[in-house]
Amino acid sequence: MDIATLVGILLGLVAIVGSIFLMTPDFAMFGSASSFGIVFGGMLASVAVAFPLKDVLQLGAAMGAVFKGNNDSLGGLVDEAVEASEVGRKGIGDLENHIGNIKSFFFKDGVQMVVDGMSLDEMSEILNTRIDYRELREKTQAGLFKSMGTMAPAWGMVGTLIGLVVMLSGFGEGGTDSLGAGMSAALITTLYGAIFANLFFLPMAEKINARISFSSTVQSLQVEAVRLIQQKKHPIIVREKLNSFIPPKEWKKEEG
Repeated sequence: MDIATLVGILLGLVAIVGSIFLMTPDFAMFGSASSFGIVFGGMLASVAVAFPLKDVLQLGAAMGAVFKGNNDSLGGLVDEAVEASEVGRKGIGDLENHIGNIKSFFFKDGVQMVVDGMSLDEMSEILNTRIDYRELREKTQAGLFKSMGTMAPAWGMVGTLIGLVVMLSGFGEGGTDSLGAGMSAALITTLYGAIFANLFFLPMAEKINARISFSSTVQSLQVEAVRLIQQKKHPIIVREKLNSFIPPKEWKKEEG
């Protein structure tokens, strides 16, 4: 679980609810099923038009990915690669037996390519292609959330226009009930659209983009590690080269 995401959403909701409470104890006036339906339903409809159905159906999985924590330490990944390089210098048989100890599937697959005797160029091409297409898949998720964040305020404006029509029609009929209902719908749909966009979907898009960058750094590090293992480089060289991918505070020197 990504605690930062959960804390951020809860903090935003507390700020909104707390501000409303300071203004009025009547929370019921901010609840409107029709306004919610206009904004949320319209937003989903627009996304369904803009994206392939298979991407829209994976919206729940994409949201789950936003809340999924990432405990990978770049320093720990360097340690894992150095350990594999030490084993690899002993022989292919030892390296093959060591594969079961590797936690990262991507790195494990790369080391298996070394064991299978693939050339340096073949391994690099395959692994870098996997990175490229993972980025494309994840950027589709980020684009989905960004579009939802863009469309939510637009549908809030649609609700505002509907509310204004209802309100103005009340002038002609001489009634006051429709005036209040129309003005309420006009303002609440705008509020809902702004909240959906700025508290949920646009931040989620940014979160996924940040994770794409981190994952690409991790996998680029592991591609370089596989290349160094295939070349049977000394563990000290492996560590120093891989340290280039990580913040200096996470650097570790070869012991002994």
